[in-house]
Amino acid sequence: MQTVIYYGPWQCNATYMAQCERKCAAEGHALLGCIWIADIKGDWTGRFMSLPARGGTRFAVKHCCCSYPTVGNVPVLRRMWNNARSGFRREWADEFGAWPQTRDGVNWAGHHIHDLLHGGAPVARGNIIPVPDNVHLELNEAYPACYSRDPRWLGVGPVKPYLD
Repeated sequence: MQTVIYYGPWQCNATYMAQCERKCAAEGHALLGCIWIADIKGDWTGRFMSLPARGGTRFAVKHCCCSYPTVGNVPVLRRMWNNARSGFRREWADEFGAWPQTRDGVNWAGHHIHDLLHGGAPVARGNIIPVPDNVHLELNEAYPACYSRDPRWLGVGPVKPYLD
């Protein structure tokens, strides 16, 4: 299995925007925007019934900026993440391979998909992905804009905004 992650942030396509609209409404919130954070591509090769086989899949990582209230205990949530970070990275490595690092051996940041300020779980397996520092900075700038109904994050983007 080979995992490749393509990083945004990008505008959500029409399908993802509609999914976010339904998700926010189901939770009793209004949709303020949608950020397509990354696309995870998994390819595998092997054998099936003694014949060569290969396949793959894609998974879009997106965040729906619903009208979630902000929470006041962000420092506590951040401490929880800091305490669990090493173990989280080991578990990630078991499934996807080593947690990515810079050429200098520094671990990439762990980005909380549902941000801590708006109630995201600090150590939930499905809420954190590794991102390079420059992408993390871009995402951290995009989130406040998304929550403030910035037209960029309310607009509909292309079906797939990158080439692989």
